[in-house]
Amino acid sequence: MSPAQSSALGPVARAGAGGQPRPRVSFEFSPPKGPKSEESLWEAIRRLEPLNPEFVSVTYGAGGSTRERTHRTVVRILKETTLKPAAHLTCVEASRADVDEVIQDYWDAGIRHIVALRGDPPGSLGGAYTPRSDGYQNATELTAGIKAIAPFDVSVGVYPQIHPESPSIDHDIEVLKAKVDAGATRAISNFFFDIDGYLRFVDRIRKAGVEVPILPGIMPVSSFSGLANMSGRIGVEIPGWLATHFDGLDEDPETRKLVAASVAAEMCARLAEEGFSDFHFYTLNRADLVYAICRVLGVRETPPAQPKEAAA
Repeated sequence: MSPAQSSALGPVARAGAGGQPRPRVSFEFSPPKGPKSEESLWEAIRRLEPLNPEFVSVTYGAGGSTRERTHRTVVRILKETTLKPAAHLTCVEASRADVDEVIQDYWDAGIRHIVALRGDPPGSLGGAYTPRSDGYQNATELTAGIKAIAPFDVSVGVYPQIHPESPSIDHDIEVLKAKVDAGATRAISNFFFDIDGYLRFVDRIRKAGVEVPILPGIMPVSSFSGLANMSGRIGVEIPGWLATHFDGLDEDPETRKLVAASVAAEMCARLAEEGFSDFHFYTLNRADLVYAICRVLGVRETPPAQPKEAAA
């Protein structure tokens, strides 16, 4: 394809034209709440497994409310799939001793990657945080504590549009630097829709001397009302154009899926053109949209590795 032909295409079409290296992708799942949600989770895991992601992560409920379910899900992924699981871990409403026990249990089970987050108070997404006097005070301390117990790969979070409790972006970048100094090996961004703002944010991180990979967090929008509710509590700005795309689709889930896939695919294709080669998807335990977006990015199924035996 000539340069003139390529420039006439949009980012999604250019991504399909080939010539770019295969991006690295990772997926986030949540532990199931019951038998039906467990079935849905494992359908999503099996659908996305052949895409050979760099890792998959499993969330940890506010205040450690899903501690056992997270552990069980991560260990099952390790034993029954070819995937490399990462366990989310928070320090909210837990003593240092309790958290250290969880860390050691993961290492003993064969888990080698933890996503270290401060976390939200139970039942209060984005609510005020009060650390326990006998616990880890923040994600920086938690990261250092994880590395002191075993040589885990540690990922941490970062907010492109400023953490709700932060005084400034500069403060957020200083916190990220402290996490990296404590042993973090990558940062995963919260979801966002302002690509230019994200690019400026990453540029400021690089100018501050932070060189670890910064993975853009991509949230395919399956429910706009749910997205608006979540975004308002954690300070993520929803652009007017996105609201316009979903206007009038409350009772039309199939069209919402098409719009969501289009928006997320264009975001990813644009970021790929800007030099990003790692993408982290918040799957919400659904595979269809994420699978389609990965296709647009050039991520294809790979021949299956030797399957692991299912747990007895």
